[in-house]
Amino acid sequence: MDIQLGRSRIVRRAYGIDEIALVPGGRTVDPAVVDSSWRLAGFEREIPIIASAMDGVVDGAMAVELSRLGALGVLNLEGLQCRYSDPNPLLDRIAAVGNEEFVPLMQELYSQPVQEELIRARIAEIKQAGGIAAVSATPAAALKFGKAVAEAGADLFFVQATVVSTDHLGPEGQETLDLENLCRSLGVPVVIGNCVTYEVALLLMRAGAAAVMVGIGPGAACTSRGVLGIGIPQATAVADCAAARNDFEKETGRYVPIVADGGIVTGGDICKCLACGADAVMIGSPIARAAEAPGRGFHWGMATPSPLLPRGTRIKVGTTGSLERILRGPANLDDGTQNLLGCIRTSMGTLGARTIKEMQQVEVVVAPSLLTEGKVYQKAQQLGMGK
Repeated sequence: MDIQLGRSRIVRRAYGIDEIALVPGGRTVDPAVVDSSWRLAGFEREIPIIASAMDGVVDGAMAVELSRLGALGVLNLEGLQCRYSDPNPLLDRIAAVGNEEFVPLMQELYSQPVQEELIRARIAEIKQAGGIAAVSATPAAALKFGKAVAEAGADLFFVQATVVSTDHLGPEGQETLDLENLCRSLGVPVVIGNCVTYEVALLLMRAGAAAVMVGIGPGAACTSRGVLGIGIPQATAVADCAAARNDFEKETGRYVPIVADGGIVTGGDICKCLACGADAVMIGSPIARAAEAPGRGFHWGMATPSPLLPRGTRIKVGTTGSLERILRGPANLDDGTQNLLGCIRTSMGTLGARTIKEMQQVEVVVAPSLLTEGKVYQKAQQLGMGK
């Protein structure tokens, strides 16, 4: 519904994950027979979860373990893992520094250049250990290191920026990344993001994206919305981009998965994104809480080290259990942050959805009071949903 913001501007209402609820229908399905799997460029995964390409979330060992458990992890090629042969002492420093000294320390550590030989080595390490080698870079780094990524045998290449487009105007004389050419010529499936609108999602699909990442600024450690003032709340953004996916499939016969990226903390958040049309989600802070995560109980945005305009911060997420407990259970917390696969399957079963495709068709309502209604004691005592 259009809303009059002022005499000269009509705006559209957009909704976040916390403002919607999923409505059960006339059928339920036993969670044991629910199929939560999804496909990305020939890789079938049982769990529709991708761990974010962030230094506090994924290193080589985590990528391998995520693959083993049925999910997917993405290694950031511009992170510490590809700047230093041994990043562990630096991760210790990041975990130990005070809040006031954090950003300057990050700017110092990330001033070390990315080393192509480390990119090749990290990809090789993941593949040799039996993991899916999914890696990520900004468009500028993709232009510089794309050939090395392909030659090293990466399975998936995520090209990500705060905002990405197929029509980029750069300084005169400076080469810019041609996304369509990259998708057609690299020889590795290219996942592109991030975007939040129907029009841009459709353009990225037409450029050859293997999947499209959706979300600008909702991440737990991201400050882009405060610094830049841009973004669309996730429920609306995912629904709009899912509409582009459906129209593109009708137009071409090719199905391009939509991945909701950012602002997703609990199993309920994941289920709402799926119901809005996502095929999978990318999450950071929930995975950063795993005992195996490289962040030592901390999580930070990858735009934080920018020497000119930092757009991320470090948050303390703590360590709540093993990666297996967080993804597959059994849960020993009651807030929906563990056994995420169990959350997804139970929600799908309760809603009568046997597959992700059916989950995308369940009824969704606007419900601003969903997370607060009747929860006064939990909130007062900081228990369950009131934490």
